[in-house]
Amino acid sequence: MTSKALDNLLRVGKLKSEPADPEEVAGLVHSGSVRLRDAGLESLSMESRFDLAYNAAHALSLAALRHHGFRSESRYLVFQTLPHTLGLPNEMWRVLDTAHRKRNLAEYEGIVDVDRSLLDALLRVTQEVERRVRDLVVDP
Repeated sequence: MTSKALDNLLRVGKLKSEPADPEEVAGLVHSGSVRLRDAGLESLSMESRFDLAYNAAHALSLAALRHHGFRSESRYLVFQTLPHTLGLPNEMWRVLDTAHRKRNLAEYEGIVDVDRSLLDALLRVTQEVERRVRDLVVDP
């Protein structure tokens, strides 16, 4: 599903072209799926669950980008390309955008501001990303 937007990002140097490696993609899907499953464990703190869900979303989103033969150095861009790599609706990718900003505040400034509604939304969107990636990889 190479799109004009992905080609433009490649042209301006935001993405790099790199042949897809099925083993790498499978590893990213596996990693994302395991983290997503663990993020659903109610026995963990909300912060841990958020971290697991965020990293699951990133691994699965990167799998989609890599499947299409692109790589990015930017976590944000990996999420931003989801409408083009998986056809993810904008309202879903905006949840990942919010999670990314919250993750950066926690990671770089020590400000942990995660609430139940964001965690629930992040889990729902990440489950949808996982479903779409699995469909993409199984039925290219």
